[in-house]
Amino acid sequence: MTLAGLSGGVNTPARRSVLISGASISGPALAYWLHRGGFAVTVVEKAGALRAGGYPIDIRGTAIEVVRRMGILPQLRDVHTDSRLATFLDADGSTLAALSPATVAGSVEGQDLEVRRGDLAEILYAAVRDDVEFLFNDSIATLDQYERGVDVTFRSGRQRTFDLVVGADGMHSQTRESLFGSEERFHRHLGYAFAIFTMPNTFGLSRELVLWNTPGKAAALYAVGDSHELHAFLNFHQPAPPLDALRNPGTQRDLVAAVFADAGWEVPAIVKAMRDADDLFFDTAGQIRMPHWSSGRVALVGDAAYAPSFLTGQGSSLALAGAYMLANSLAAHPDHTAAFAAYESGLREFAAVNQALVDNGAATLFPTTERALEQRNSMLRDLVTMPSAPPRSAHSALVLPEFAVIP
Repeated sequence: MTLAGLSGGVNTPARRSVLISGASISGPALAYWLHRGGFAVTVVEKAGALRAGGYPIDIRGTAIEVVRRMGILPQLRDVHTDSRLATFLDADGSTLAALSPATVAGSVEGQDLEVRRGDLAEILYAAVRDDVEFLFNDSIATLDQYERGVDVTFRSGRQRTFDLVVGADGMHSQTRESLFGSEERFHRHLGYAFAIFTMPNTFGLSRELVLWNTPGKAAALYAVGDSHELHAFLNFHQPAPPLDALRNPGTQRDLVAAVFADAGWEVPAIVKAMRDADDLFFDTAGQIRMPHWSSGRVALVGDAAYAPSFLTGQGSSLALAGAYMLANSLAAHPDHTAAFAAYESGLREFAAVNQALVDNGAATLFPTTERALEQRNSMLRDLVTMPSAPPRSAHSALVLPEFAVIP
């Protein structure tokens, strides 16, 4: 095996080496802070390059402070989507309510941000690419822990030894599965399945969201800026995970088309666009809940450890906050066991509060019964006349400690 740690000189101990699996959001953010903490960092990513574009995601509350401390807040403000309108439609397509997106999301207008996922990933990558080793088009094949390190064999065949390994590889984490067992042990299904894809902007939408609902079904079109392309979203109530569809792309399209077969408004055209889309992403809404986020010298961060689901709007924000807290704990504690314990102690309540924003089948924007839909619609009508509802305290329930940079 090849040691990954770098020696700083005869009288300087080798920097502790960390391998991070995943280069989306939590991975590069963790790499930034670990480098600040004096670690030698390698990031491995199975894709050949960063994913561009992507659905808009939110950066809110505590996460705003994280990106401010990273020095990338001005860049993120430059790519803020600046969505200006959220229109809710009845079953027949008539307008129910038209609101500011911040009012609906419980965001703080002028402070919280919405950016394309790809833009956030690119800005995070640019902040660390000169200081951190990136291995694209590769992934971890095996991990073998021993007293003083972790032997890693990559799928490319290369072999390295690291002091620590962190799985930042998302909700369907291979790192988690190799260390803790199958995803089913930790996955909490939230009662929905969804399809996301892009389609031509034939509706003339600009900087806005349009959302159509009937009980248990929703269709949304999202125009980011003045793009000729729309992000389309089809969401539906699914009490049990559709396991066959999750394994088969053709079955996914058939299932979604069948669910929305009798839908009104422009849904038939959206379903047709889904049939033709080459970027369809299908999954279930779920959370990852684990009793522990580490084992030995390997830990998990972001969705791999505590995915809150897109229904909370806090996935990326929680990933950014978690990366900061893990890196700070490792910088403050030379012993990794103590560091991982401090990381869990400092972040677990914040993760739990954010996961509690949504329950099984009870997402406010996606009602599953006639009664719940009418309650949601009444709430929207009230927001039209009283749009200054306070943001959810869960977004800012974590106070960040000062970062413990090693001298």
